[in-house]
Amino acid sequence: MRVLLLGADGFIGRRVTDRLLVDQELQVTVLGRRDSADIRFDLTTGSPGALARFLDAVAPQVVINCAGATYGSSRTLIRANTLAVATVCEAIRRSREPARLVHVGSAAEYGPVPGGVPVSESAEPRPVGPYGVSKLAGTELVLASGLDAAVLRVFDVVGPGAPTASLFGRLAEGLRRALERDEAQVRMPDLSGYRDFVDVRDVARAIRAAAVSAATGVINIGSGHAVRAREAAQLLVRASGFEGAVVEENRQVVLPAQAGGPAEHGVPHLGHHVPGHRGPEPRPGEGRVAAGEPVPWRQADVRTARDRLGWRTQVPLEESLGDVWLETACRV
Repeated sequence: MRVLLLGADGFIGRRVTDRLLVDQELQVTVLGRRDSADIRFDLTTGSPGALARFLDAVAPQVVINCAGATYGSSRTLIRANTLAVATVCEAIRRSREPARLVHVGSAAEYGPVPGGVPVSESAEPRPVGPYGVSKLAGTELVLASGLDAAVLRVFDVVGPGAPTASLFGRLAEGLRRALERDEAQVRMPDLSGYRDFVDVRDVARAIRAAAVSAATGVINIGSGHAVRAREAAQLLVRASGFEGAVVEENRQVVLPAQAGGPAEHGVPHLGHHVPGHRGPEPRPGEGRVAAGEPVPWRQADVRTARDRLGWRTQVPLEESLGDVWLETACRV
């Protein structure tokens, strides 16, 4: 199967590239802005006609779109998450043999949802902030395109390679700096919100499964469990061996490295399986995990991914965050 991959240089895209290139059943071509791409093309400035000519040359059976922006100005987010998607959809429509499209969406498209229950694909999206709005607009373009297309609405991605601007990328860098400088505190935003954390390698597996399937429409990709961000942060702190305090915006929490038993190979042994812990329903108005996104609770209903893609997560949160720390600690 011939696959054209867009956005191979991003956090998710790099793992998708690794997953696809070892698959002998796939012939992968990478399109992007960098010199390392097989085809150099900027989705935010290039025309649909030009992209259609590349599609005719490559003749992919599947186009996987991992391109987009998570941070930046409203203009940047709209160009990367909406305009670029419009270009991709129009180019596929104009090509001689329109390919199947697998597009990576975001759980931020849902916006605030009722606490304590998983959100299904049928929920009415009500995004808050430019990122969620721009991603939802991209999803709507894909769904209205008339193409053979699936949108994977990915929840909170963690794992090695996490950007330093992300929650756990920031925490890992803060822990590394604190250990190097013998500091007693690491500052973080409020960690009281609940999130559905899913490892980036599991996301890559889901994208591969969608590429070779006939599934269409929106499909949630998450662990199916809500974990308080503070509990997840504790896993990363323990893995690092940091014994100081993590100071949040509105409260101070001391996360000891040895709580719950001695660490083994830098990753703690937990008496309870935190990734499967649902936790109590959050109180109204409680919690922010990311600045500008006041969503206290996020948990995926993953039955569609299980039933239509045959996919479920394999990497536990403890391992995922342990790998975040190992990568950060070994970075030169």
